[in-house]
Amino acid sequence: MTEQENTDPADTQTPEDKQAPATNEGSARDEGDNRPNIPGSLPLLPLKEVIVYPFAVQPFLVGQPRSVRLIDQIMKTDRLVALVAQKDSSIEQPGPADIYTEGTAGRIAQLLRRPDGTIMVAVQGLERIRVTEVTQEEPYLVANIEVVHEEHEETVEIEAMRRNVVQMFQRLLSLNQQLPEELGTYATSLTDSRHVTYLIAGSIRMELAVRQEILELPSVREKLVRLTDVLSHELQVLELGHKIQTQAQETMTKAQREYFLREQLRAIQQELGEEDDQVAETNRLREQAAEVVLSEEARKQVERELGRLERLPPASPEHSIIRTYIELMLGLPWRVYTEGEIDVPRARQVLDEDHYDLERIKDRILEYLAVRKLKAQRMPDAEHADLRVPILCFVGPPGVGKTSLGQSIARSLGRKFGRMSLGGVRDEAEVRGHRRTYIGAMPGRIIQGLTRAESADPVFMLDEVDKLSIGYQGDPSAALLEVLDPEQNHTFRDNYLDVPFDLSRVMFIATANTLDTIPAPLRDRMEILELSGYTEEEKLRIAEQYLIPRQLRANGLQPEEVTISEDALRGMIRGYTREAGVRNLERTIGTLLRKVARRYAEGEHGPFLVTETDLQEYLRRPFFENEAVERIDRPGIATGLVWTPVGGDIVYVEASMTPSDEDRLILTGQLGDVMRESAQAALTYVRSSAQALGLSPTAFDKQAVHLHVPGGAVPKDGPSAGVTMASALASVASGRPVRSDVAMTGEITLRGKVLPVGGIKEKVLAAHRAGLRTVILPRRNERDLEDLPEELRREMTFVFADNVDDVFMTALTEPAIVGV
Repeated sequence: MTEQENTDPADTQTPEDKQAPATNEGSARDEGDNRPNIPGSLPLLPLKEVIVYPFAVQPFLVGQPRSVRLIDQIMKTDRLVALVAQKDSSIEQPGPADIYTEGTAGRIAQLLRRPDGTIMVAVQGLERIRVTEVTQEEPYLVANIEVVHEEHEETVEIEAMRRNVVQMFQRLLSLNQQLPEELGTYATSLTDSRHVTYLIAGSIRMELAVRQEILELPSVREKLVRLTDVLSHELQVLELGHKIQTQAQETMTKAQREYFLREQLRAIQQELGEEDDQVAETNRLREQAAEVVLSEEARKQVERELGRLERLPPASPEHSIIRTYIELMLGLPWRVYTEGEIDVPRARQVLDEDHYDLERIKDRILEYLAVRKLKAQRMPDAEHADLRVPILCFVGPPGVGKTSLGQSIARSLGRKFGRMSLGGVRDEAEVRGHRRTYIGAMPGRIIQGLTRAESADPVFMLDEVDKLSIGYQGDPSAALLEVLDPEQNHTFRDNYLDVPFDLSRVMFIATANTLDTIPAPLRDRMEILELSGYTEEEKLRIAEQYLIPRQLRANGLQPEEVTISEDALRGMIRGYTREAGVRNLERTIGTLLRKVARRYAEGEHGPFLVTETDLQEYLRRPFFENEAVERIDRPGIATGLVWTPVGGDIVYVEASMTPSDEDRLILTGQLGDVMRESAQAALTYVRSSAQALGLSPTAFDKQAVHLHVPGGAVPKDGPSAGVTMASALASVASGRPVRSDVAMTGEITLRGKVLPVGGIKEKVLAAHRAGLRTVILPRRNERDLEDLPEELRREMTFVFADNVDDVFMTALTEPAIVGV
């Protein structure tokens, strides 16, 4: 390929992978023949992706104007030209630095001018040359050259290497149908090893760099060694391809043979009056379909698919797809209901056995059962659509028993239980299924769950519904709208089934840690029931009644072999766990019991009594301590209460004032926009109330006020820290520390009003876990205390504030003397 416009494959490639088989007819010479007379200066033609070897006739296309001028000029003289390959074929006008230094001197044997202005030439390779200097670049390249003679002597070793190369070349020709077999005969007839080397090198597939390497090798022996390596690799590739092709043909032949044998077997069975396997399978499916109570539309679909199955040969790929579809349709629990007689007292007993407290949720389940029982007794002819099943959503922090509560509800109702985890689901087909046009199509996970439950009215839990994602495959939360809508789900249509399936009797229960990420239309279809964290007393009872017996069984211990005292349990709750639920508490109990089990295994004799003083022996030192007293050791620090998806928590707000050239407010701790605005409002109010705090009106002038919320790696936002920030600012400005046993929450306005906030129960529980017994709340949150357990309200002191001054009166102490 010469330097040219690379626009047409026909202009840029020769017949065999850019390098046509070299033709040596009419050029065979012995080493003893007279070599051609090659002058010391020749026009130089750069080639793209082509190397012309000595003895070879190589056709290629010339298209660049500069190269056309060169061809026109040499056709007027001796037709000799220096042929050198380009290093980079993308360069359109190569210079001396863009070409290799060694190439081949050649003579133009034939020339054909084409209508588009390009020229097809056939060049006879003569001798290997080396470019010593490029003496001219316009109108075309001209270079000084010298002929390079390879080291060559026809020894016995060289003859053996030549014969080996020729044999390998003949094997390659037998595997590669694109090369003429005559090349092998011609190579066998040659006795000049140099001639054989260039013939074979110009005929087989090689990269340009390898072709150039073979040309530049100084001796014929080295060329034969390198050519042997190339032929060996090419033979391995071709033989492997031939093996793969042969195996594929054998597989096809085997399939055809099996088809004919099957047809013959069918004919023999018909003559003997026997039915073949396909007919037997179809009859089995028909019998199964007659026993299953299908809907009218589903029965028509099954009959249609059975007819198609009968007409298809078993070897057809669609045969297995249709059979799988029919088996799935017949395996679905059409009108299979497992709920027995409703017994409300027994349901209450089952719920109490499995879960402590949670009265609101238990009442809702018992109310549903009571309504179902009364309707069944008083309106026996009522349609089941009138007995609408509630769709509940349990929202709460991890470890409060949301998932296990669903299992208890199923047990109390006498129903099967199914579960579908939605965490990370981003494909709508996970809910609705794939259409059968796709390879590997499956029904949605709801239909799969009902098939596993073998019931059309199970309790079906949609776990982690707040963690659904949206991907390019669709929005799974939008697909759930039909599933969770009582007006639509009695005709739910899975894409794979393509027939309606009644979901109206399925009791769907969703769980979530937060409502913020659940789309509003989906949230509107569910009845929200919040599960807040547990108090210390509730955790104590849960541990005694549920966690300890379960961990005793898990660790192979008997109840009489170990006793954990109440003070030890309280010590674990306070010092080793700080959570809204009881998951970590159960792990801690499991750790303790494993150490007791080890003592039994090592030969010690029990029973063992674990008290609070023994905890460090079993669990090492406590992880949590009452740090409020240690943290609030000077003015400018206040304790706030926050809500998180994993329950309530406490935060510390720190404030300081330093002289500055101008008034500045510095906020740190990765605070969100709303929290930053609360800080600005708090500073404005404290500055306006300077006299009420006993401060000079200029106390904040030329001061840099710095507010920091520790835990800078955790993003924080929300308005409920307004009163905490105001208290920290008032404390640092007045020198009066904030009480270390007080926590607070509430939003403030510029007028100093304290506005209500959410998550009161979680925040109060967090304060209780941290050992804080006085909580300042907005006045309008007083009604939220009804959600708190009675024993918690007795232990805590609540101060309700209408404005920020009420907060300061409770939170700030008298000025303390701080040593310098």
